[in-house]
Amino acid sequence: MFNMIDKVWIIPALMASSFLVILFFGKRWGTRATAGIGIAAVSICLLLSVIVAGNWISRVNHPPTGAALAADVLQANGLTPQTGENIAGEVNAATHDSGETVAAGSHATMSESAHTDASASEHGAEHESVPPVVRAVTWFQIGGIEFEMGTLVDGLAAMMLITVCIISLLVHIYSTEYLHGDVRFTHYYAFLSLFTASMLFYVLSSNTLQMLVGWELVGVCSFGLIGHWWEEKKNTDAALKAFLTNRVGDIGLILGVIITFFAAGGTSFNVLHINEYALSQSANTTLLLVGALCLFGGVTSKSGQFPLHTWLPDAMAGPTPVSALIHAATMVVAGVYLIARLYGVFFSGLAIGSSTFHYVAFIGGFTTIIGGLLAFVQTDLKKVLAYSTISQLGYMVMALGVGAWTAGVFHLFTHAFFKACLFLGAGSVSHACHHTFDMREMGGLRKKMPITHATFLIATLALAGIFPLAGFWSKDEILAGASSGQQNAYTIMLIFGLITAFLTAAYMGRAYWLTFWGDYRGHAKPHESPKVITVPLMILAGCAILFGFTNFPGNFFGIHLPSGVTTRFEHFVEPTFAFPPLQHAEFTPWLAVVSTILAASGLFLAYQYYEKNRGPHGLTSRNKVALAGYTFLENKYYLDDLYTGVVAGSTKGPLARAANWFNQNILDGIINGIGLGARKIAAVVYVVADQLIIDGAVNGSGQGSEGAGQLLRKIQTGKVQQYASILFAGAVVLAGVLVFVV
Repeated sequence: MFNMIDKVWIIPALMASSFLVILFFGKRWGTRATAGIGIAAVSICLLLSVIVAGNWISRVNHPPTGAALAADVLQANGLTPQTGENIAGEVNAATHDSGETVAAGSHATMSESAHTDASASEHGAEHESVPPVVRAVTWFQIGGIEFEMGTLVDGLAAMMLITVCIISLLVHIYSTEYLHGDVRFTHYYAFLSLFTASMLFYVLSSNTLQMLVGWELVGVCSFGLIGHWWEEKKNTDAALKAFLTNRVGDIGLILGVIITFFAAGGTSFNVLHINEYALSQSANTTLLLVGALCLFGGVTSKSGQFPLHTWLPDAMAGPTPVSALIHAATMVVAGVYLIARLYGVFFSGLAIGSSTFHYVAFIGGFTTIIGGLLAFVQTDLKKVLAYSTISQLGYMVMALGVGAWTAGVFHLFTHAFFKACLFLGAGSVSHACHHTFDMREMGGLRKKMPITHATFLIATLALAGIFPLAGFWSKDEILAGASSGQQNAYTIMLIFGLITAFLTAAYMGRAYWLTFWGDYRGHAKPHESPKVITVPLMILAGCAILFGFTNFPGNFFGIHLPSGVTTRFEHFVEPTFAFPPLQHAEFTPWLAVVSTILAASGLFLAYQYYEKNRGPHGLTSRNKVALAGYTFLENKYYLDDLYTGVVAGSTKGPLARAANWFNQNILDGIINGIGLGARKIAAVVYVVADQLIIDGAVNGSGQGSEGAGQLLRKIQTGKVQQYASILFAGAVVLAGVLVFVV
């Protein structure tokens, strides 16, 4: 197979080229050509990503040895291998030259190490530790230190490439119909290409500084796409809210990048070098704790964790295909990817392997609850899905926080497809219902839109975690990881996860029954969407059915399959280089049964309440406590009021007035006082120095010259005899002086 790993930079470069071509020539060539350029570019990127994934699978199955292994280890550590017989010595020097990282470096690179043994046992003894493929060039140089820009390809990067490209391709195709006739069609497709390029650039980055660039590019693109229809103020407000909220978290991210850089020796931003340092025995755990928490500040805003999740539901102001791309494969999963990529820092800094409670795991678990509860009070279908995304992102962060790395990343993978299916399904419904997302104006659409209904139902069941769909497998792994993944159980997180399993099924059941069952309550004449919309839905629904089996457990209710077909996702995606030796939780039957019962109960209760009209309807009008709770949720825990009314309001109100008073009375007073003093000093200088001294001296010298001239004028008579007499007298006087002196 063609080796694409060494040339993987071509993939984001293709999408960046698509952006430039569409931007400069799209309007001239027309909308069909514009869409065609974007679709062609992302299609090629998907094909190349599949080749990259195939190359990585081959590398894992046939790991490099000898000089090839040594060269890869050196490049992974940001060093340049030499040729010939010195390469073995160089790889030994590389692990020792890293100083404090020798322990982590050795356990990550030598097959006889304890980590490799542990990895082999966890992965079925199928392969030794396989270093990622790192290719880098010098970016810039400061103070004798060279900073590089490059690509890092491993199982995690390959998985993200395929996920981003599949979702982006389907969104590109879907958008040809959804945004047909849009006034900024070219602008939309240009930003769509740049958005995809930025995310691909981010996931392939080999160092944290480069990741920071990709991170900010993703944020800029989301700003442009969320505010695509900027004529309406609510859309521009949503874009600004997303942009500014993310800037708050980005301060923490920047600090985290700086802290980890200096903690690891202050010589490189290399991701693997930082992870190796974090996993070494002599690492400064205090610095790692602070660095991890600062990095998590960026995760909190970008991935919608409490309390910086408030921007994400408002981002629904953008076109629905953009919402699918943001919530499934690009912006919001960037934070989860950051934790997964720098897992050594979080694992050591937060003591994930030995603690039972820490900030990141708790925030992830708590976010699953607060997001799920808010979904119940939404009447906008897209906002239900937005709060669902917040809840599921909390699931992923919680999984990484409890040490269930594979489970968290696996849920990122499966969630991308059924959540994209749900968002695009919501867009299909809106497309047929006069562009409304209000579920109060829907109902009875299952007969009028059979394909949209079937795909939405499959994605709903997958999100709820119903067997055998993809969400069941990834959700079960997270719960098993919280139960017994590492040395200690994260009991509180397990309780959060089980509660969320019920909430997810209940609010998605509510959305499903209100949208597709009962009688149609709108004013349009709904009909099935065209194939350019329904075919992407069918593809995503198929992924929601099949992709869960990519990590089928080795023991499923007594069913034992060959090791070559089980836990394939874990085997090919979980790193074995510069990565902590994790304990993988086994499939837990009782947890699977309990979580499935909870999910089925949530769906059943939603069916009874919203379809059969059974239950305590009108409770909020009869019970003050119920009304207070509903109002609390309806106002989104009053966090928006806190941010806009207190934080922003105090900035625009009292603080602004105080700043104005300070400007008028202090700053202007100082400046005016300086000006007045300068004017008075200038007057004194003019009168005394200029008029009396300088002008007096000049005038006096002129008068003296004039007097001397008048005197000499009397002597100058024009008579030669008189001049001779004066000359003779002068000579006599001079001779006398000379005689006297000599």
